[in-house]
Amino acid sequence: MSETAATAGAHGTDAPATAPPAGVEFARAGDSRPTTDPMRSVLAAAAGAASDDLAARVERRRDWRTDYAPLMAELTSLSARDADTAWAIAEAGIAQARRRLVWESVEGAVPLDEVGDAEWSVPAPATGQVIGTATPDPVLRVPYRDGLLEGHALVAQLDRWVAAGAVEPSFAAAITRVVENPEWLALPGRTIAMMGAGGELSPLEPFARWGADILAVDLPAERVWDRIIRTAERGAGRVRFPVSADGAPGLDIVGEPAAATAWLGGHAGAGDAAGSRMVFGMYAYADRGAHVRISMATDLIIERLLAGHPSTALAYLQTPTDAFVVPPEVVAAGHGAWDRRDAKRYLQAPLRLAGRGALFEPSYRSVHTDGTGVADILVPQQGPSYAMAKRLQRWRGVTAERAGHTVSFNVAPASWTRSVTKNKVLASAYKGARHFGVEIFAADTTRVLMAALLAHDLHHDAGTRTHPERLFADQAAHGGLWRSGYEPKTVLGFAALLGMARL
Repeated sequence: MSETAATAGAHGTDAPATAPPAGVEFARAGDSRPTTDPMRSVLAAAAGAASDDLAARVERRRDWRTDYAPLMAELTSLSARDADTAWAIAEAGIAQARRRLVWESVEGAVPLDEVGDAEWSVPAPATGQVIGTATPDPVLRVPYRDGLLEGHALVAQLDRWVAAGAVEPSFAAAITRVVENPEWLALPGRTIAMMGAGGELSPLEPFARWGADILAVDLPAERVWDRIIRTAERGAGRVRFPVSADGAPGLDIVGEPAAATAWLGGHAGAGDAAGSRMVFGMYAYADRGAHVRISMATDLIIERLLAGHPSTALAYLQTPTDAFVVPPEVVAAGHGAWDRRDAKRYLQAPLRLAGRGALFEPSYRSVHTDGTGVADILVPQQGPSYAMAKRLQRWRGVTAERAGHTVSFNVAPASWTRSVTKNKVLASAYKGARHFGVEIFAADTTRVLMAALLAHDLHHDAGTRTHPERLFADQAAHGGLWRSGYEPKTVLGFAALLGMARL
């Protein structure tokens, strides 16, 4: 059954009058809204929680487009020091972002940390819904290459990925638990809200197929909602979504975070099952500074939801092309891979010498006293805005878990998405990655695996983590980037050259 017309609003009323929009922006400076100085100040403030020297160097750097990557990797290394340092970095970074970005409305602009309760008092949009017509799929089936993996075949492929170093053993163990407990896939007792529900790696399709209760939020664009509604109709669950006063589905969470909060809050704990709890999933993406605005808008929404509905769980996908603190066994695997290089080592030696540390360098040259290292895979081509947006999300995950909330924050493998293929350098590097032991996953494979991993996290208690950074290292599916014998950035150019021939 498909019901795309608006139903009653969150408070049982008809469609409310439209409130003047108020959204998250970078502060205006003359006729522009510069992003470089605010982002640099956020990184400096986060660094200042651990190192005055690093904070000063961040402030002094002027070639932000290239300098941000090594500085952010160094900050990641500092977060490995101890749990208190990691928490302090996260809290300082979020606080500075709240000071530097603004809440802009017809009444003017104020820093996000000065927004009061009055600004959040807006009516919730009306609700539309689609109820799928299919029967819930009772088995985890993962599309891979030209087939579907399930049961023993899927477990065998998980073992092959572990042997190849493409995923961590904890990832394979988690997915195996889902294979053994397929009833988890429908998220019983949960309602999952998806920001960016129409995104390429959004779990909308698998969770709809498994029969979950879904709250879909995405921009009010016809092509996006045509796709979302078709997916919902083919599924087996219920998909609800915000509807504007003129009946169009969709909501801009950056332009109207207060309305988004009111709508989500009205559905938190309102599932069919008694005591149904919300999962807030962040899958939205945008280019350049807009991605930072999305991260801060969702951060504001999350803060309000957690305050009003503490049982709300948070779910994020993390790119492997960032900097992460990895455990000693991953560092040892990288060193072992370097030692096992074949005859290519003799061809690479003169290039290493000529490159003076920039070509074919070994991974994990610097190791912390506890045996951990930093997998520095920050790719400058992705840009500082992307890196900062993802880091803001990581900081929220760390602080929310510390406060006792359930957080699923899993590293997904590098995948063939539109945001990758439109960047020719990245696309070429992905094509050539196999020559360095890295597997790039199809988007539909990643989508289902990561949805299953979220279902696992909501049903299986992993216990207390030994360090906040384990939130990202546990259950990682990095495609082999973390266990490579090479420092990934020192082979990126050659991977791109090899990939160009294939492209």
